[in-house]
This record gives sequence, C-alpha cells and structure tokens, in this order.
Amino acid sequence: MTRRILFSGIALIMMSCSNINPLFGDWDTPYGIPPFEKISDNSYLHAVKFGIHQQAAEVDAIIARDAAPTFENTIAAYEQSGKILDRTCGVLFNLAESDATPALQKVVEKVIPLLTEHTDNIFMNPYFFARVKAVYDTRDDSGLTTEQIRLTEKLYNQFLSNGVALDEAAQARMREINSELASLEQTFGNNLLSETNTFSLLLTDSSEIAGLPEQVLNAAAAEAGAAGITAREAARLKGIAEDDVLPGGPWVFTLHNPSYVPFMTYSSNRELREKMFRAYSSRGNNGNDCDNKDIVLKIMALRMEKARLLGYDTPAGFILSDKMAKTPAAVDSFLEKIFDAGVSKAGEEVADMQKIMDADVQAGLLPEDSTSVIRPWDWAYYAERVRMEKYAIDENLIKPYFRMENVREGVFAVAHRLYGLDFEKLDSIPLYHPDVEGFKVTDSDSSLVGILLTDYYPRSTKRGGAWMSNIRNQEISADGEDIRPIIVNVANFTKPAAGKPSLLTLDETATMFHEFGHALHGLLSRCTYKDVSGTNVTRDFVELPSQLNENWAFQPEVLAMYARHYETGEVIPDSLVTSIRRSGKFNQGFMTTELAAAAILDMRWHELTSIYVPSDCPFASSVPAPEGAEPAFLVVNGKKRSLGTSSELRLVDPVEFESCMMKEIGLIDEIIPRYRTTYFNHIFKSGYSAGYYGYLWAEVLDKDAFELFQRRGIFNSRTAMSYRRNILEKGGSDDPMVLYKRFRGSAPDAGALLRARGLD
Repeated sequence: MTRRILFSGIALIMMSCSNINPLFGDWDTPYGIPPFEKISDNSYLHAVKFGIHQQAAEVDAIIARDAAPTFENTIAAYEQSGKILDRTCGVLFNLAESDATPALQKVVEKVIPLLTEHTDNIFMNPYFFARVKAVYDTRDDSGLTTEQIRLTEKLYNQFLSNGVALDEAAQARMREINSELASLEQTFGNNLLSETNTFSLLLTDSSEIAGLPEQVLNAAAAEAGAAGITAREAARLKGIAEDDVLPGGPWVFTLHNPSYVPFMTYSSNRELREKMFRAYSSRGNNGNDCDNKDIVLKIMALRMEKARLLGYDTPAGFILSDKMAKTPAAVDSFLEKIFDAGVSKAGEEVADMQKIMDADVQAGLLPEDSTSVIRPWDWAYYAERVRMEKYAIDENLIKPYFRMENVREGVFAVAHRLYGLDFEKLDSIPLYHPDVEGFKVTDSDSSLVGILLTDYYPRSTKRGGAWMSNIRNQEISADGEDIRPIIVNVANFTKPAAGKPSLLTLDETATMFHEFGHALHGLLSRCTYKDVSGTNVTRDFVELPSQLNENWAFQPEVLAMYARHYETGEVIPDSLVTSIRRSGKFNQGFMTTELAAAAILDMRWHELTSIYVPSDCPFASSVPAPEGAEPAFLVVNGKKRSLGTSSELRLVDPVEFESCMMKEIGLIDEIIPRYRTTYFNHIFKSGYSAGYYGYLWAEVLDKDAFELFQRRGIFNSRTAMSYRRNILEKGGSDDPMVLYKRFRGSAPDAGALLRARGLD
C-alpha cells in the first residue's frame, strides 16, 4: 500500500510539472526528439533532482519485493527504472560537449556530484546487491538468454567495481573518491576548452600568410570577422597603420583543428608554425588558472587509491580486467610491436622531408645552420611537400570535390548499398543549434531505424575533435515497444566561408565516415536492454564499427558516388582518384607513431602505483611528498620496477614523466604523442583511461574484416548483412570476440593492421 501511494504521488507530481519542465513528460514532438527550445538551463537541475528521487524509489521497490530474486523482478526492473534521469542526461551531456555555454557548464558542475552520489547509493547498496548476486549466481541455470546473462554480469561487475564488497570505512572513502574524480575530470575538460579558445594568431601582411591557399585564407578572414576584428582593430592590436593591413585581411588562426591543421600544413613561415605548435602543444601547461598539471596528479592519485581499495596494483589492472585485452601486459606487448614498426617507418619519412628542407636551405629560403633540421612544427608542412612531389597530390585541388553535403551523401549512399538504409532530411524538427541538421533513417521495408542529427562545425562552446553520442538509446520497453535511437554525430570540420561551401580535407572526409560508423552501431541496434545496446560495448571493441566504415571512403567506386566538384558537378577525375589511392599509405609512420605513443603514455600513467617517487628519479619534482607517502613503482609488461633509490620522496612532475616515458620507448624528436598529458582529454575526461590503445586494437579487427569484404566485393550483400546481424545489431549482448568470429569465421589476423598501414 505504501509503495502504491508513493508511486501515485510521483505520477501526480510528474503530471503537474510536465507543463513547467519539459524534461518530465513524454515529448509531443516528431519522433520524440527533445524540444530543445523549451528546455532552459534551470530545467536540467530540477529534472536531475527529481529523476534521482524517482529512480531511488524504484530501486527501493525492487529491494522490498517479497518474491525471490529473478532476472525479471530485479535486473530487468532496474533496466526499466530512471526514465526521467535517462531522458535528462541524454540531452544534458550531449549539449555539455557540443554547446557548453558558461551557464550550462555551471549546471553540469552542480549536477555531477548529485549523479555521482546517486550512483554510489545504488551500487553500494548491500540489499540491492544481494538480489543481483542471487540472479548472477544462478544465471547459467535459469534459462536466460545470452543477452540477459551479459546484462546480469555487467550489473554485477558494476557493483564490485564500485566497492560494494568493501567495509563501511572503505566504502565511505570510495564515495569521496568518486565524487572528487567526477569534479576533477569535468574541470580538466573545462580548462582544455578554455585554453583552446583563448589563443589566436592575428596576421596582417604578406610574409605572415606566405604559402597559405586561398581557401585557407578565406576561412581565416571569416574567423577574424566572427571575432569582430576589422582592419582598423587589427592595426590597433599590432601597432601598425591601417594601410599596412594587406587587402583581404586581417586573418585569424586558432587552435581548433579546422584552423590549426591547414596553417601547419601550408604556412611557409617557419617562425609562425613554431608559435602555433607551441601554443597547441602547451595547452593545460601554462601556469595559469587553466593549468592541468595539478589536476592530472590529483586524478591519478585518486585512481590509484581506488584501484588499491579494489585489490589491484594499478589503475590499468583494474580498468582492463573486463576488457578484451584483459591485462596491461597484453596491451603493453601489443603496443610495443606497433610502435616499433611505426617509428622505423617514421625515420624514413624524416629523411625524405630533410632532403626538401636541405633544398630550401640551398635556395636561401632557410638559414644554413644547426636549426635547419626537421622539428615537430615542420612535419605537416614538409610531409605535404613530400606528398605533392611523390604522388602529385595537392589537397587544394582535391577539396573542391569534397563538399560537406556531398560527402555526407556518400556516407549515406554506402549505408544504403551495404545495409539497405534510406535517409530523409527533416526540416521541421527541434534542433539545439542552427548548425545541426536532422535525418530520418529507415530500413529497406520502410520501418523506422532511428533519427540521426549531424553537427559538423566548430564553435567556442564545442570541445575539439569528433564523436558520436546518444540522446536516446535503443531498447525494448516493458510493454514490448521497440524504442528507436536518436544519435548525434559531432565534428569540427572546416566551416563555409566567403560564399564558398564547406570543403573537407581527406582527413575530415575519413572522420565523417568514422563517426558515422559509430552512428550505425547505435542506429542498427536490435537489443532488448539499453545497457547492452548500440555502443554499450567494451572500450577496445567500440572502435571496430567506426574504423571499419572508414575503409569505404576512398574506394574508387565509392568516390564516383559522391566526389563531385562543388561548382561544375564533375565527378572526380580518375587521375585524382589514382593519386588519392597511391598516397593511402603515405605518412603512416608518423600517424602510427604519434597514435601508439599516446596510447603508451596513457598506459604508463595508469601503470604507476603512486604519484610520489624517490628524489633521484628523473621525473621527480621539487615538491616533497607528505609524511607516510608510498614510493611509486611502474608495472610494465607485468614487471614491477622501482624508480629510484633515495628514501626521500617527491611529487611526480607530469611534464618530465611524459618526457622520460617517451624517451624510454624511443620516440624520435620530430614527433610528439598525438595528445600530451595536459590536454589528453580522452584519458582524463572522456572515459578512455587505460583504453586509448583501443583505437589500434580495434584496427586489427577492422582491417582483418575489410580484407574479407575486399575478397568478396566491397558491397557484397551476404558479407554486409552478416556484419550487420552479428555485430552492428548485437551491441554488447554477447562476448565481443564471439561476435567477431561469428561474422568473420575465424579469429582476427594481427598482421592485417601492419599490412593496411604499409608497415609489414
């Protein structure tokens, strides 16, 4: 009787509040898309608080049941709980990454501690755990489906990972750790966004813009205009006469990739390339209010303590225990082989670039001294010149064939050929920003697959990079309705400028195919339970669908489907297609090395046992350790090694730690890790901690899988439908390797990655 009264009260509150807070009730919008224009910043905090209260009551009701625990009355019941919270977080955390206004950032800062406490309350509840454990212990003998067993195991392991088996004092400390980590990780991301937005390079004369193509300059002029920097204002800022501002200027370049990458690729002004590089590579390491070094140490200290509480030597050991790789040693061995192959090839690439730099010295374009050697700020510029010399490929001649809308049309066309999907532009739906576009995705029988939103252009409120997120997960509701997902693809592509459309680089084109591979994983999901549907898979499996989808981007028959000149409509000529294909393995030494170096850096941070090291350790700082601190060990390839002999302990210096680790593995001076410690958002904010290796791990799978497509035909319907049925539709409902072998017919060939990158 009491529970019925409680839930009746909640229902009445929801009915009375649904007109006030749009996050409470079901949305009367096309396809249940959130009514973004009706949701205020205040709506989120209100809805989160109420959603927490609602789900807590639902969990209490599960615990209070008199009936013995079963999958349906415990595991499935929990899956169906927390609807308001799911709905709210689906909207909030998508916008927190893609349109994080200062007001929304403040909301997130208030919400995160509430959500962390709520999660701890659920997964440290011994009475709820007792019911889950009862189902878990009999899972193999209860007639459960494979998906139900996977879901039960996932929920059970979540309790263990949250410390349900710890004593009361340890649980209290675990709650503190989780709360502090959530806050620190959010601060790390906010600092990085602020650092990226703060820097800009203002150019006004011909020497500063030397080498930059017209399209790049048009975008930079538009950037200046958007910032309100006129010729007069530029002259004032630089202390020059207004007449000294070159016609067409001023130009502004930023650290956002669509601005930074073209500048580093084409600018012949070496001094300015170095300035841009140093600004980019020092983000979070400038000794200001956005410095992330102390944040990194605090995060790692808490992760180390959490791992110890749960019985692991290192955070890596804890994190990898339920991944495909299983152990840090397996990851270390995997990365070592790939890094060695990559850095060997990179050495050859340096030699090719140095020849061109030497020619520049001979031509008087550079001084003839010890500085005329390839440095990290030279790589993109001279690599592009090598590419033009070796493969006669000029990206500025290619970009007109890669208008953003045409590339997206090609992405959709490939999905139609492979999986029978159709895409319809939706013009009258709620959207959270004017840059966003929406599409209805249907199957070959015209049934709804899901809704796709695309958000492709950079802005100051959007973090860098590209990603896929879910506003709504796919699941089967309690009454049997197949809830179709709402998926968002987000990127930071080159914006339209000076009356020209957005023209993508080859890298941006590959990125669109990549993120759409994630979207397919979410859209095509056919699972019963949301916690194992779509991309809810292990971190080292999640990149398989995205990376596999990239393989179609530059196939000749695919290019013929979408690569058309934005002015003439001419299909990309065979000569350019040949150049693109021939250059497919170009610069792979660099690409492999910087990626593998970042993955190794991630592992080394998470293979430390403490943030305090002996004072004679090469990466010890001058800050003394507190009394009672334990000295750090580094556990690599399963072997524990001491880091010094002194009994005096000091705090780790994050910059020196990175430098030492990269020197130890043999990273050459011309390359830095793809992400340095203080702006490594993947591992200190976005859930890839001790998991960045997953991109390379999944690439073994994706290249091995694509070899099957190549052998049978890249649009072979039998292969495509097997991949759809066995992987894309299955989410995390079965063991990843079981799913892969079911599709491929065998275990993956580890050599496929090296063959694809030309490193074998």
